[in-house]
Amino acid sequence: MRSTREQITDTLRAEILCGEWSNDEPVREHALAKRFGVSRGPVRDSLLQLSQEGVLIYQTNKGVRVNTPPAEDQRRLLQSMRRQMETFCLDHCINNFTKADDKQLKAILNRLTLACNRGSLSAIADNDLALHRHLVRRASYELEAVWLGITSRLLMDYSRIDELDEIVTEHAAIVEAVCNRDLKGAQRALIANII
Repeated sequence: MRSTREQITDTLRAEILCGEWSNDEPVREHALAKRFGVSRGPVRDSLLQLSQEGVLIYQTNKGVRVNTPPAEDQRRLLQSMRRQMETFCLDHCINNFTKADDKQLKAILNRLTLACNRGSLSAIADNDLALHRHLVRRASYELEAVWLGITSRLLMDYSRIDELDEIVTEHAAIVEAVCNRDLKGAQRALIANII
């Protein structure tokens, strides 16, 4: 069960990644606390986490704001780093996957498919991230934190949100290869998906 802070963090991250928040838009603790029906503590913790990931940025005299997507050269670097991390993680965890992992990946894929069918952009971003995150987390909790910062920054320029059929097809290929314990196939599918 995710904590209140994690739920708020995941919701805000997904909204920002799918463009529901504008670049440089101010993020107000009080308004978010009211929206989520919580004290400002969990909201403050969420904003700190998203700032550490690079999704939000703190500016003196401006407060917390939505960060801008990375410049093209930075985006290419982040993309390369993400591909290397995810293929590395798959290499280190695929043989330890269980039927429970398969079931969880299929459930995330199902939620991603439903989100695409509904055109729910924030749910698409959230489930896309959740599927990849599961693969990384199974390999290393330590790498997960580094990966999350890289991936969140990279996805701020999530330009594929209108290619819903491709999103489902590519993630289905990843899940199928992982469930078949086909490391090379899973790595190829990951590389094809990370653009």
